[in-house]
Amino acid sequence: MSPGVRRFVLFALALVGSWLAGLYVEPTWTVERIALDARMDETGSPYYRLEGESVPFDPVPIDESELQAFRVAGMAGTPAVKEEFVSAVEVRDGQERTVYYQLAAKFHFGYLSLLPALVAVMLCWLTREPVTALLGGIASGALILGKYDLTGEVLIPSVATTGSASVLVLYLWLLGGLMGVWSRTGAAQAFAEFVTVRFVRGPRSAKLVAWLLGVVFFQGGTVSTVLVGTTVRPIADQERVSHEELAYIVDSTASPIASQLAFNAWPGYVQAFIFVSGVAFLATEADRIAFFFQSVPFCFYAIFAVLGTFLLSVEKPLFLGRQLGEAMARARSTGALDAPDAAPLAAKELQGSNVPEGYTPNVLEFFLPLGLLIVTAVGTFLAFGSPNVHWAFGGALLLAAGIALAKGMSLKDLMTGFHEGVKGVLIGSVILLLAITIGGISRETGGGIFLVEQLGNAIPYFLLPVLLQLMTMVIAFSTGTSWGTYAVAFPLAMPLAWAVATGQGLSHPELFMTLCFAAVMDGSVYGDQCSPISDTTVLSSVCTGCDLMDHVRTQIPQASVAAGLAAVCWTGVAFLTA
Repeated sequence: MSPGVRRFVLFALALVGSWLAGLYVEPTWTVERIALDARMDETGSPYYRLEGESVPFDPVPIDESELQAFRVAGMAGTPAVKEEFVSAVEVRDGQERTVYYQLAAKFHFGYLSLLPALVAVMLCWLTREPVTALLGGIASGALILGKYDLTGEVLIPSVATTGSASVLVLYLWLLGGLMGVWSRTGAAQAFAEFVTVRFVRGPRSAKLVAWLLGVVFFQGGTVSTVLVGTTVRPIADQERVSHEELAYIVDSTASPIASQLAFNAWPGYVQAFIFVSGVAFLATEADRIAFFFQSVPFCFYAIFAVLGTFLLSVEKPLFLGRQLGEAMARARSTGALDAPDAAPLAAKELQGSNVPEGYTPNVLEFFLPLGLLIVTAVGTFLAFGSPNVHWAFGGALLLAAGIALAKGMSLKDLMTGFHEGVKGVLIGSVILLLAITIGGISRETGGGIFLVEQLGNAIPYFLLPVLLQLMTMVIAFSTGTSWGTYAVAFPLAMPLAWAVATGQGLSHPELFMTLCFAAVMDGSVYGDQCSPISDTTVLSSVCTGCDLMDHVRTQIPQASVAAGLAAVCWTGVAFLTA
């Protein structure tokens, strides 16, 4: 049996298993009791805030609740009502107070609840194609839920939401359009060349410029790898910097720095997956984005990864893998930038210019829109508590386009650049929307609820961050995507972290949640960064002219040391939450 046939058989068996589970496996119902941060309106009626909106509710005494009786008795079958609001009188801080709860009936399918995520991971491992894998996971979840109209019942409702539209507008139109305009005007190339020509004096300064540009292009991902790699490579080649060194620096300052200087699309995307019912500090989108920024100091892998590339740039590394050390010695002594048996990836098309004839790029065409982007993102964060990345990218796009038109570029040439930019991120946008959809499917099948029930009181709290790190490292390495891993992992990890924090009586549950969040963020970045099927890994090799597997082999030891140090830090800080 050929490998292709085996893959098809496995996929078919997974879908048949999902269909049979939906037909014959009865869901297990549980009742969540969610404490509400209730307030009173002008009429004295209670309400709570959800996704930024005021939601009024009419509570009943807790001893009259049907769901409370169902919960306490552990009754089998389906509850008659799915949601109730109740009131209770409890003694808090020595005083009797009326408190309010939301009782919500939820179900799961046991271990089968995890099947959609497992199918997606399995397909990515076998096919190395994320779109097909995510669609397979979505189809598995839909079959379990009995939703046979995949487009009408699953895909369209998921895409037709404010969150999906927000991601689409930001990533596809604004970010893609800005990259396309910068490519057309030559602005980013002019800025990077301005820096490299004036500051490179040897191998160290060449690598340090690459590191600095990786920090400047903090949007991360393909944008950073393409711009930094293609710009610095000619200078680095002249200074005998091996392609393995340069590829590592470019790759390890792409996603890690994007999670540290997160005035970009990352917070808006990630926040959609970390809502946990009853957790007040994750109640609204603004709360979740603020939580994202609070976690930045605890993203220890990103910190160590960026620090590691800096130390390598100045040739004072704390740890140097054998293969990377050999590559550095080879390049310095012989001038051979690649290993003798290497098959470097070409990148001529990425080094070409799209600037129209007669148009002269200027460094200010990059600096002014980038400055406006940063000022707007930081300013809205200071003013409103969360950065408005749509305003930031929209303003930068309009300013870049306005400067180009004012300098004489035709509207046709400008729109050609915009179209090319949009096309460049189209597949990424499709993957994002599918990732959002499979995250919703995983929640519907009850994977998070099942894990909470099974592991909430069984995992030693101080081990959970590292376990989440290892889990996401494997998923992201197998799938080649950190953002897709977020969609799979966060809906499972965040409720589990909250259950562990509350079930084991931790004194600082919000800090513990922050550690678990950072572990998922960083584990996903590590796996994506080291995976040979990741777009950033491939682009880092292409843009620096490095052999793909040479890049992977020399990067993994460096990244693994950073991951190990991060695990030690998370475990140490976790003890402080007790």
